[in-house]
Amino acid sequence: MKIYYNPKLKELARQLRNNATKSEIRLWQYLKRDQMGYDFHRQKPIGNYIADFFCHELMLVIEIDGYSHSFEEVATNDLRKEEACQKLGLKVLRFDDREVMNNMNGVLKAIENYIADFEERKL
Repeated sequence: MKIYYNPKLKELARQLRNNATKSEIRLWQYLKRDQMGYDFHRQKPIGNYIADFFCHELMLVIEIDGYSHSFEEVATNDLRKEEACQKLGLKVLRFDDREVMNNMNGVLKAIENYIADFEERKL
C-alpha cells in the first residue's frame, strides 16, 4: 500500500531531522538500522503531516510529545493528525518527552508489545 504525502513537506521533514529533540534522538538510537526487526524512518511525511517515526511494514506511527503539545492548538492538530493516520490504516503510539527520557524501557516495551500483537495478527 502506497501512502500519499504532500511533497511540499519534504524540506520541512529534512529540517526537523537535522534539528531533532533530545527525546527523538534518544528513541532513534533504538529504532534505527532495523534494531527492532523493522525499518523505521524519522520525520516521515504522511499525507499533510510529518510523523516523528514511521514503519511502513508495521503500519505504525510513533509520536513524541514535548511541552508544546500541552497547548490547545497543538493538541487539536495532534488529534487531526492521528485521525488522518488512522484513516490510512495506521496505528499511532504516542509518548511524552519525559517518558522517553526517564522510562525508555517502558517506551520500548510498549513498541515491542505492538510489534508482537502485529505479528500475531499476521499469522
